[in-house]
Amino acid sequence: MLKYTEDHEWLRAEGDEIVVGITAHASEQLGDVVFIELPEEGREVAAGDEVVVIESVKAASDIAAPVAGVITAVNTALGDAPGSVNDDPLTAWFFRIKPADPAAIESFMDEAAYRALIG
Repeated sequence: MLKYTEDHEWLRAEGDEIVVGITAHASEQLGDVVFIELPEEGREVAAGDEVVVIESVKAASDIAAPVAGVITAVNTALGDAPGSVNDDPLTAWFFRIKPADPAAIESFMDEAAYRALIG
């Protein structure tokens, strides 16, 4: 089951990790994504730390770590095909994080709450 942040990220728990990507709404707002800078594996982050830079034809924006923890993997395929974020935002994940608090994902919005947020 997906959870959502107010910053238009989706979160999916997989084992003791959280997979992070951006929502279709965020992808539409960005326009065509042309470059993605991913974090380093093994990087320890605090919630709110900027960890990904996305550049699109419209603007550059950052993705923040939704929770504190350690980046365990990054989707290196996005370096060669950043536009896959526009094609299918739910499969074009950015990074995996092992949260310092495994229950942290429960504090985020469910799909109904996110839909209400974006109207």
